[in-house]
Amino acid sequence: MSEMKNIKNLKEFSTSADRFEGANLLCPGCAHSIIVREILNATNDDMILSASTGCLEVCTAVYPYTSWDASWIHIGFENSSTAVAGAETMHKVLKRKGRLKQPDRNPKFVSFAGDGASYDIGFQWISGCMERGHNIMHVVLDNEVYANTGGQRSSSTPIGSSATTSPAGKKSYGEKRNKKDMMGIMAAHGIPYAAQVSPNKWKDMVKKIQHGLAVEGPVFINAVSPCTTEWKFDPKDTMHLADLATDTLVFPLYEIIDGREFNITYRPKNVLPVEEYLAAQGRFKHLFKDEYKYLIKEWQERVDAKWAYLQRREEARV
Repeated sequence: MSEMKNIKNLKEFSTSADRFEGANLLCPGCAHSIIVREILNATNDDMILSASTGCLEVCTAVYPYTSWDASWIHIGFENSSTAVAGAETMHKVLKRKGRLKQPDRNPKFVSFAGDGASYDIGFQWISGCMERGHNIMHVVLDNEVYANTGGQRSSSTPIGSSATTSPAGKKSYGEKRNKKDMMGIMAAHGIPYAAQVSPNKWKDMVKKIQHGLAVEGPVFINAVSPCTTEWKFDPKDTMHLADLATDTLVFPLYEIIDGREFNITYRPKNVLPVEEYLAAQGRFKHLFKDEYKYLIKEWQERVDAKWAYLQRREEARV
């Protein structure tokens, strides 16, 4: 069982000892560092961490410096999950053989990767870890684009978004496909816990991380991470974009327990129109041209349909 903190308020939470230092080269306004700090501050347990190549790794471990005050592994684009799963297996074997100097210390094993390294390049590796039942948590820092390598589209990039490999122009409205349902795919493995989180709802995130660290078996966390560079908004507006993502229901917050029990964990008091979310980002500005405005209507219909579906699942508890 994970050692839990009874977090009462943001001030108390913010004074927790940091295992992720503020000195890094992430873009001003990048949500990655906020998410990582919230996750690491959610527990007092020892932690073994890994990170795939990406914005987080590149900007937090410029040799000979590091932002990580914890055991940390950098591995290739595709396999942060299997790297930390290997460490988890090694710890389990050494403990069984009585070769650990401190056998009562049970670290938590967490991997971080972007959507490109999770939805695409590392998809089969993560699936393997989930299927094999490793006692790890995989966290996706979902900024919906390959932000570290030039802003190319990923299978997390939403329809209508302009990316370098799906640019909007006179004959194109940008990305043509809808975002992959990674939560549904991961939950279908029958894992103990899967959840969507957002940095603006920190109490919801902490509760879910603590739940995930407490269960035995693989855990999948999908965190929306607004990207000031590729989403094209002012760095000071990161939390505003996160608010818009959750309050328009573009990125609903929910959890799936044991692949079956379904709980919505945040219901906006005033649901905002999707148009407000799109209008706040330069990557969607072309959708407000007359020839593409129909896509905004389609966006709203799709979000409404997904929310209705999630509510039906919660009512049915499946």
